[in-house]
Amino acid sequence: MKIKLTLFFLFFCFVNLIAQQQSKDIQNALNSIDSLDLKYNTLFLSDDLMEGRLPGTYGHKIATKYIATQFQAFGAKPAGTNLKSYYQDFNLIGIKTDPDMLLIAKSDNGKESFKYYTEFIGFSGTKDTKIELLDKDVVFVGYGIEAAEYNWNDYKDIDVTGKILLMMNNDPSNDPKLFAGKGRLYYGRWDYKYDIAAKKGAIGAIIIHTDESAGYDWEVVQSSWSGENFYLSDNQSPKTLLNGWLTYEASRRFVTLNGYDLDELMNRAEDINFTPVPLNIKINISMKATVKEVQSNNVLAYIEGSDTNLKNEVVIYTSHLDHLGIGFPIDGDSIYNGAFDNATGVSSLISLAKAFSVLNVKPKRSIVFAAVTGEEQGLLGSEYYSQNPTFPISNIVACINIDCVNIFGETKDIIVIDGDQSNLFDFVNSEAKTLNMIVVKDKNPEQGLFYRSDQFSFAKQGIPSIYISNGNQYVKQRTPEMTKIIKKWQESSYHQPFDEVQPWWDFAGMAKDVKLFFLVGNKIANDKNRPTLK
Repeated sequence: MKIKLTLFFLFFCFVNLIAQQQSKDIQNALNSIDSLDLKYNTLFLSDDLMEGRLPGTYGHKIATKYIATQFQAFGAKPAGTNLKSYYQDFNLIGIKTDPDMLLIAKSDNGKESFKYYTEFIGFSGTKDTKIELLDKDVVFVGYGIEAAEYNWNDYKDIDVTGKILLMMNNDPSNDPKLFAGKGRLYYGRWDYKYDIAAKKGAIGAIIIHTDESAGYDWEVVQSSWSGENFYLSDNQSPKTLLNGWLTYEASRRFVTLNGYDLDELMNRAEDINFTPVPLNIKINISMKATVKEVQSNNVLAYIEGSDTNLKNEVVIYTSHLDHLGIGFPIDGDSIYNGAFDNATGVSSLISLAKAFSVLNVKPKRSIVFAAVTGEEQGLLGSEYYSQNPTFPISNIVACINIDCVNIFGETKDIIVIDGDQSNLFDFVNSEAKTLNMIVVKDKNPEQGLFYRSDQFSFAKQGIPSIYISNGNQYVKQRTPEMTKIIKKWQESSYHQPFDEVQPWWDFAGMAKDVKLFFLVGNKIANDKNRPTLK
């Protein structure tokens, strides 16, 4: 009996020692996540030298080289092409539309002109260098959505071949049983709307912009779409000759040309029985474009898992490295640095690679770090990777996306975007307690953030995916003056040259959030069960 008790005691001590070592190992990894590292990497990646990190530019190449070098320095292995390179190269078609254009609409009642940039943003969706659209009919198609699962069809089998479609942003929200009520689904995204228009045979699609329906103001449309636009060169899906946006006021003048009331049309579109409205208005526009093929790349690295059976499965962290490049100057500044969006995310990715490299005992599953490009152009880099994965897609057990990381100060909470899609919310919730944080679900579902960032490319492949965003319950109370400064910056920086590192940025909150990202990924990588979709 004494021998059995002794053996049991020795076994207990051994297990306890292992647990202590594992706990110390994790703590060392967490301690390696340093606010100064995060700050300096963010500063470098958003420096003017990077030229706004537009795909295909020299600045973008410097950024990718820097990221790959950081991964390599921490001992992460290449996870790019054939697992022999840190890069996954692919080609993009870049289209730069000449801003010297005027949209002219006419009916039997008169004619209206709409100025580029202030009232109208238009760009080519094809490789054509010269586009001439003369007397093309316009049809109002409501939200421009075809969703069989909701028995919703804004087209009602009307042939729109060769026509220009005028459509609303977002998706219907007046019935909580349809779509996601106030929440935005993929049907509400601009890329869906342009895609469905092209598949229906339309030659153009123009979206009516309102700040409420878009989730951002007209200045964001201007900065996002007046520069060079990209799509994957191997994308063979149909394209429209004209993609565009009209301000609400311009749209109102547009439909008034033939006696229609814009608000009345938009109200009609909220009904499931809505039918398309031929406006008896014709469009004329001439566009010139410079078209080129450019090579871009994702930067990929991984830390191999420690379990013989599970190391072939991977947890992937994603963060987009690109931004908008050099564009329209505002207050003399034409470089769209993208410090918050998303040098902070890539800086976090680098710190995560460092943290996992510190572990003496690596997680059972492998960990992949993916700095993807072309997010601002429609999630292009993550889409390419999800369709051309360097690890079998069936072996990717979860995607954790990092975009615009907290620089506003340490918080008590963290927000999970669309955590209802899988049981990943439970992983975040359990690990947040370690850092004395609480987890809350998305409070602004109408912005459709789940469909606007790179985790969506993996979710479309059936992979449990999550976007962990910034909390807003701050540990330290702000002064009224600081609150005013931060609010002003938040309102003026998105997709603008003002998105630069500011003296008041607080990287302590960012470090805390990155520690949570680490704990969640580590937990998933060591769990005996794969995450599941709901």
